[in-house]
Amino acid sequence: MPPLSSSFSLPVSSPRFHTLPWSSLLPNISTARRSLVLAMAFSSSASSPSPSMTNPKEYSQDEELSQVLKYHNQTKHSFTRYARGPHGLDWANQPNPFRRYVSAPLVPLQHFPTENQKENTSTIEAPLYSSIFLSLPPPKPISISTISQFFYDSLALSAWKTAGFSTWSLRVNPSSGNLHPTEGYIVAPPIESLSSSGFVAHYAPKEHGLEIRAEIPSGFFPKFFPENSFLIGLSSIFWREAWKYGERAFRYCNHDVGHAIGAVAIAAAALGWDVKLLDGLGYKDLEKLMGLEIFPKFQIPSRPIKGRIPEIEFEHPDCVLAVFPNGVGKFDVDYKELSSAISEFSKLDWKGKPNLLSKEHVCWDIIYRTAEVVKKPMTIGNGFLVDPFQSSGLYSEAAYKDFTVREIVRKRRSAVDMDGVTVMQRDTFYQILLHCLPSSSRNRGKQKRQLTLPFRALPWDAEVHAVLFVHRVVGLPQGLYFLVRNEDHFGDLKKAMRSGFKWTKPEGCPDGLPLYELERTDCRLIAEKLSCLQEIASHGCFSLGMVAHFEPTLREKSVWMYPRLFWETGVLGQVLYLEAHAVGISATGIGCYFDDHVHELLGLKGSNYQSLYHFTVGGPVLDKRIMSLPAYPGPGIDA
Repeated sequence: MPPLSSSFSLPVSSPRFHTLPWSSLLPNISTARRSLVLAMAFSSSASSPSPSMTNPKEYSQDEELSQVLKYHNQTKHSFTRYARGPHGLDWANQPNPFRRYVSAPLVPLQHFPTENQKENTSTIEAPLYSSIFLSLPPPKPISISTISQFFYDSLALSAWKTAGFSTWSLRVNPSSGNLHPTEGYIVAPPIESLSSSGFVAHYAPKEHGLEIRAEIPSGFFPKFFPENSFLIGLSSIFWREAWKYGERAFRYCNHDVGHAIGAVAIAAAALGWDVKLLDGLGYKDLEKLMGLEIFPKFQIPSRPIKGRIPEIEFEHPDCVLAVFPNGVGKFDVDYKELSSAISEFSKLDWKGKPNLLSKEHVCWDIIYRTAEVVKKPMTIGNGFLVDPFQSSGLYSEAAYKDFTVREIVRKRRSAVDMDGVTVMQRDTFYQILLHCLPSSSRNRGKQKRQLTLPFRALPWDAEVHAVLFVHRVVGLPQGLYFLVRNEDHFGDLKKAMRSGFKWTKPEGCPDGLPLYELERTDCRLIAEKLSCLQEIASHGCFSLGMVAHFEPTLREKSVWMYPRLFWETGVLGQVLYLEAHAVGISATGIGCYFDDHVHELLGLKGSNYQSLYHFTVGGPVLDKRIMSLPAYPGPGIDA
């Protein structure tokens, strides 16, 4: 087979990517996504409000799948067409990045130093980052201190940035374009100094506090969960993301849910807590549990519309995670009884009115139509299974600096550019990939079930793989590689991809790491072109595309797996972010890529496998024009 550099031809340039008049005005938006601003053309049909709105219809299973595939294909980028979005950025209506529930009581949480006080070992609380992949520390009881630490290390602000007249905040959990559509909630038993009764609260990251929205019955937690357990809910405000990215925003919102799940699982692990998705619950259960019935029912228009549409600022409930002490043993969750108990939450005295985020809006109808068909019903299925903690593979402990979990998660940043110089040692590369596996590599068992941190939060078998573009890894030839994260798919992948690929284990590859060399070639230019001509994909040590087992999963399990596939990519992306910082470099998620041209490169046809997310890892370029400020106390104005 001829080398990829000659057999796979891509256009050298795209005129729609060269002129970026906003780029100097967007210091808070990753260059990995800036290009998309001009690449999208807003439909003229969206210039005025629709005279009528249509209610969501009932769909058959075939119609649901058809709608999901329609959305996925319509929102692909290609060399000749980009997914629809705004023609420019409407700065006057940029959404407020902070949801608040006006008049709900706000309870401030505690703050913590990022670095351990090494001169006084009694103050050291955060374990070393690399240690939590091997075993979790003894679980701490829930208290205002531990709950404060949990949010501080998962969903809080991590810094403020300023350049010229612009000021914006960063958060521990990454987000596409720093738009942060993900909101967090806690449902917990009584906690001293927080609430004398069980409660539901919304997390306010700017204030690092909890807005108490309702008190819940005292018997709720003892009936269903072990002692020292609580729940974390995540929801999405699609409008925050659609303001910039248009129709593709639904994809990015679900990437961000995955990032948040990963952030929650890592912060919990530092406290000795385990995390598991309560995925038997349905959409209506989540809506009641988080108090999101407060939002008016949204009627989907028949086409994109623009105007004053405050209803689209509603929060779409995504998932609820159970957080409980590690080692508590097996416990069962009766989803039918739990759903019945949650149904009573509609009668609670919910406090607070959600703030308005923008004065005017654009509604991309296909986002909401797709979100409607992927709403998950309650499913009892296999129940709630907590597997014993499995340690990740350890190949090169020397690759890690002696950073604590808090130092890594709070200093994590999305690189805006890569230096094109930094190199990575092969052992470090292998170590990072070992932490990307869903199952332990130590027992040499088949990679399939998600048992290691943080993937163990997800109850389904791994469905996401990675095609890697290796640029600057010392001891490893440049080229195209593939990481198989579910080895049940190996034979099918090999058959579906180009017949000339080698599928050989690279030199020095540790046992238990299903990494395969496909083709030796300088693939820097290919990686750059596939990621919307962005140099950040070629200037790192390596970049990758996350390839999901796609249509068969939607057919076999249900269309509600569609957002969950993106969640899995987000969790994997979160691991790559943290691993990069743990070895002293940086990373960035890339949402702009040419979908089907990635498939063409691999020889994939049809929809059995689809690329859902790109990533790059390497040496960051720091913009000295941007000044960093502490996260707390921050400026008195919103970003």
